[in-house]
Amino acid sequence: MNEQKNTFAIAGLVLGIICLVLDFLPIPYISWVSLPAGIVGLILSVKGRKIEYKKGMATAGMVLSIIGLALWALALLCVVCAGAALLGAAGSLS
Repeated sequence: MNEQKNTFAIAGLVLGIICLVLDFLPIPYISWVSLPAGIVGLILSVKGRKIEYKKGMATAGMVLSIIGLALWALALLCVVCAGAALLGAAGSLS
């Protein structure tokens, strides 16, 4: 059996899944691990798409990494907005 492997696609898919799962964990500071996993997963998936076989796996890894990074950015934006609202409310009390 001559089964070819695309290790970039496999690694990109695994890191994309990790990125997406870590975004939904309610543990403080664990989502910071999601950022490098998503970036590396995206890079590996792009490299995996350049190889002629197993392109579907690389595409899935790229999509999952992009969704995970977008959710991470959205969560960061929500935290920043909540902090600004808290500071504004605290400033109006004094």
